[in-house]
Amino acid sequence: MTQVSIERSNLVGALCAFTAALCFSLNDVAIKFVSDGYALHQVVFLRALVGIPTFLILVMPFFGGFRVFRTRRPLAHAARGLCVVFANSFLFLGLAALPIADAVAIFFVSPLVITVFSVIFLRERVGARRWAAIAVGFVGVLLIAKPGTSAFQLASVFPMIAASLYAVMHIIARRIGDTESAATMAIYSQSCFLFVSAAIGLSIGDGKLAEMAGADIDFLLRAWAPVDTADIPIFILLGISGLAGVLFISQAYRLSEAAFAAPFEYISMPMAILWGVTVFGTWPDMVAWAGIALILGSGLYLVWRESRKGTHVAEGPVRR
Repeated sequence: MTQVSIERSNLVGALCAFTAALCFSLNDVAIKFVSDGYALHQVVFLRALVGIPTFLILVMPFFGGFRVFRTRRPLAHAARGLCVVFANSFLFLGLAALPIADAVAIFFVSPLVITVFSVIFLRERVGARRWAAIAVGFVGVLLIAKPGTSAFQLASVFPMIAASLYAVMHIIARRIGDTESAATMAIYSQSCFLFVSAAIGLSIGDGKLAEMAGADIDFLLRAWAPVDTADIPIFILLGISGLAGVLFISQAYRLSEAAFAAPFEYISMPMAILWGVTVFGTWPDMVAWAGIALILGSGLYLVWRESRKGTHVAEGPVRR
């Protein structure tokens, strides 16, 4: 491949990463918007109910038709799918209870957690500078969450759990990526969303546990509700934006060098701040700004550092 071809491929990949970040940002706004009226498992179920037919009709024909269902790793797909389902659920819980910028910022520790897990599970080597970047990122989380103070909320932990589960998902994806396509991983993830949320809805969807819920987990335990006609476009947006984000980010890392594409995912952070100010009327305080800066700075440093060394780059918080 010529230098011109590489540059063109990087440019298209970066555009795909930017578009994916926009899709995921719209998804976050829509989740927060409907979190007051519906149960989390109902939202996840309806999101998958839109996403799966969209995939089957508009996407599957371009990836070999029904061949996308062929897999050599069914158990790995099941494990990965469960990680994705519960990672999304914890992230959505955080989005419902926290300012959107705070939740997204905490979730952006995912590249840091991926680096830690790559040492534990893949026996990769991490130098002192990258460990320092990881420490700085977690200091940023502490600044936003404010543990030990009256401002601390249990919900601050949820995006952190989500980031950890996404890191596990990323490790599994790297283990099976040599035989499984992005489209195959996407359809099995969507299927897990549908079946797991349906199972949870059937078991606790009557809201019988809602009386035990505090404000932080009411979104999880409340009863399913009839869908308001005015909210149908939001659920369609959820299904399509989530699926489009998955496909665009997969394409980004297929076409572009990871070190080139990864920084464009971080556009999600200013987008989250913009949505918080314009849609929800929230603005990060000075301490939160410092935490956001530390988290983003450490994540971008990891991308830059690893790209200079020519090693694997810890991607951004890819939602698949």
